[in-house]
Amino acid sequence: MCAVTSQNPYTVSPLTEIGRDDLLRLQILQLSEQVFSLRSLVLARSLAFDNCTTILYDNDMRCALYARVSTTDQNCEMQLRELREYISHRDWKNGGEYIDTGFSGSKASRPALDRLMSDAARRKFDCIVVYKIDRFGRSVLHLNQQLAALSSYGVRFIATSQSLDTDEKNPTSRLLLQILASVAEFEREMIRERTLSGIKAAQASGKIIGRPKRIFRRDEVVRLRDEEGLSWRAIGKQLCIPAMTALDSYRQSLPCTETVSPGKPVSGGKGKRKTAAA
Repeated sequence: MCAVTSQNPYTVSPLTEIGRDDLLRLQILQLSEQVFSLRSLVLARSLAFDNCTTILYDNDMRCALYARVSTTDQNCEMQLRELREYISHRDWKNGGEYIDTGFSGSKASRPALDRLMSDAARRKFDCIVVYKIDRFGRSVLHLNQQLAALSSYGVRFIATSQSLDTDEKNPTSRLLLQILASVAEFEREMIRERTLSGIKAAQASGKIIGRPKRIFRRDEVVRLRDEEGLSWRAIGKQLCIPAMTALDSYRQSLPCTETVSPGKPVSGGKGKRKTAAA
């Protein structure tokens, strides 16, 4: 029998003969300890390296904040406040704020959104942060095109309230992004359907839909244009109506119509109106 001490069952006296199984068990234990020590060392070094690179990456991250509301009586302060807090907690830099007020999410072209995509192409920032995905757009087609453009530019897209990130290391988030984009487009179609139903119901009950008609002397527009040769802006100022309203009234007046020679562009000057040849 082998002599074993009470402190360590695998500590064997050098003068004692041990069996083959005990020797194999001892070698396995020693090898396991070495592997565990090496794994702990590699893990500690990798964590230290990751922490260092993450801190440097976060400090250099420039984020563009995008906010949108559909009507002019709304404001984007709540969205911007949440976005500012989101990037401040991560020590990210504010690369600019882009705000669209009074624009529908179904529109692919919006003033602030166009500037945002143009700046992303020039890599003025590294990431775009929005409060919700429907603030960025409500069309799956447009959203896919914009996200593909951002991916080609190397710009990330993050929706803070929905925990969506288009980072290459997060494919699950990309899947959820497509699903939520479809839901946002579905919500827009439902809102449109309810709005049209409400308009039809109001028209059926006798309500007038649209802007009220302007009351002015339409024959006076024709006289001022033909006899005095005033410009549309001067006619509108004299009759207290917009210039385009005066132009539309002039074009709709009968029986006279304005004729244009083939190949000649329409002029908005003070030209006299010509009667159509019979």
